[in-house]
Amino acid sequence: MDPLVLGAIVAILTILVLFSGVSVALGLLIVSTGFLMVFDGMRSLELLPEILFGKLDNFALLSIPMFIIMGSSISSTRAGADLYEALERWLTRVPGGLVISNLGACALFAAMSGSSPATCAAIGKMGIPEMRKRGYPDGVAAGSIAAGGTLGILIPPSVTMIVYGIATETSIGRLFLAGVIPGLLLVILFMTWSLYSTWKSGDKALLASKTYSWKEKFEILPRVIPFLMIIVGVLYAMYGGIATPSETAAVGALLCIVIAVVIYRLWNPKDLWVILRDSTKESVMILFIIAAAGVFSYMLSSLFITQAIAEWIGTLDVNRWVLMGFVMLFLLVAGFFLPPVAVILMAAPILMPIITAAGFDPIWFAVVLTINMEIGLISPPVGLNLYVINGIAPDISLKTILMGSLPFVGCMVLAIILLCIFPNLATWLPDQVMGAAR
Repeated sequence: MDPLVLGAIVAILTILVLFSGVSVALGLLIVSTGFLMVFDGMRSLELLPEILFGKLDNFALLSIPMFIIMGSSISSTRAGADLYEALERWLTRVPGGLVISNLGACALFAAMSGSSPATCAAIGKMGIPEMRKRGYPDGVAAGSIAAGGTLGILIPPSVTMIVYGIATETSIGRLFLAGVIPGLLLVILFMTWSLYSTWKSGDKALLASKTYSWKEKFEILPRVIPFLMIIVGVLYAMYGGIATPSETAAVGALLCIVIAVVIYRLWNPKDLWVILRDSTKESVMILFIIAAAGVFSYMLSSLFITQAIAEWIGTLDVNRWVLMGFVMLFLLVAGFFLPPVAVILMAAPILMPIITAAGFDPIWFAVVLTINMEIGLISPPVGLNLYVINGIAPDISLKTILMGSLPFVGCMVLAIILLCIFPNLATWLPDQVMGAAR
């Protein structure tokens, strides 16, 4: 059978299996095993255990559970509430300062937790009721938090970037740095839109500010500064050549647990057990997907599907930006239905040869891909962040949350366009800190 036709059949069956409701990892294993048995015979299954466990034999994978523990220990405390309150006290005199402080809190919490749902939950529990109480429309209150939560997979440390680095054998350190400036760009775009929409409304209730004394502004800082110091310390250790990403993740996880215990009095062993239990569940889920995706990649390569697609793309006489447009459209649609980790692991083996052959930088592409995945997090039918916000504020309809998120989707699209015009937004910082990539 022609490899391209076979690839189309694999794609259709994979979609059908995943839509059946089985887990992503199990679905990938079912499809991979079935096609290998049909086309390579039963003997091909002898290699599956070696591929499955060999994919997990990577020291860099240790950073995933460590960063997840780091985020879980933070999200289990009042850190998000304190972060939100600190920014509110300092930004309260800015018109629309409350929504600005929410977005700032999302950005900082995302940098500490690396998780979009955790960011939405932590900041949304405080921010949404407060914004509604001050007169902000439900769409603005819910949409800003849903969009701000997506920053968790872009601003380092990002589990999504780690997975991309492992899947494409790209430097995780460079990927983390590449997400910094685009992440800040998104924060600025989100804040700019929020300020504009607040000003345009002309609602005096929204433009009014609550006054805080200097004492009230400074007394909240000691509860926030330790976490910010951990972010700075982790990044300094990683890029100062002191430790590897896995080692710094382990130290960061330990320090976050210590701070949770010391500052937030998380003394109860049951609370610590919940942190470790939930972190283990999430880590195992991600690692299982990584292992299954390794088998899926082997199946695609073994049946010459990956090579055929790359060769077919190479024969197309189209502008490379037209090609990138189709790739982005594919990622956008995939992100509507699948979690970011699954999309990266499934698409990377197919897309990377195409991207590199077209002359695009894999580091730059990682940022563009991640922003596409961010759009998927606030877009139906899956739209994980939409459901998290709906769980926090069940009296706000999903339609209202979605409509409130749409302007921020426009900001993300604008960020992608700016990255296409100015790719140095993603590549300049990694080159400055770690030297130009060879």
